[in-house]
Amino acid sequence: MAKEYSRTQRIGDQMQRELAQLIRREVKDPRVGLVTITAVEVSRDVGHAKIFITVMGQDSAEDIAQSIKVLNSAAGFLRMQLAREMKLRSVPQLHFHYDESVVRGAHLSALIERAVAEDNQHPVAAEPEDAKE
Repeated sequence: MAKEYSRTQRIGDQMQRELAQLIRREVKDPRVGLVTITAVEVSRDVGHAKIFITVMGQDSAEDIAQSIKVLNSAAGFLRMQLAREMKLRSVPQLHFHYDESVVRGAHLSALIERAVAEDNQHPVAAEPEDAKE
């Protein structure tokens, strides 16, 4: 059976695709960098949308904050362009946020790899025959 999506999820998915193209084509500010839109959360009343992004090649917090600031200042322009692309009665206000889940995921992966490497360095004691039952 096909998974059902709510209207806000469908709008968010379409906004993610359209915004990715619009940012690549229309935003010419060099401070933005290579932006990847990781998720879009649209409010139930479709009045606001949180756009979560990552920025490739910009690791410092200042560079990331600068990219977010530029995108938030271009939000009105991007919203107007979205209105031309999407068939909605009203396009949500856009709010850009940095997606820290990618960084946290990489950190957790590194911790897991380190724990596995430490476990592999220590020999495992043989289990007694009684414990196998």
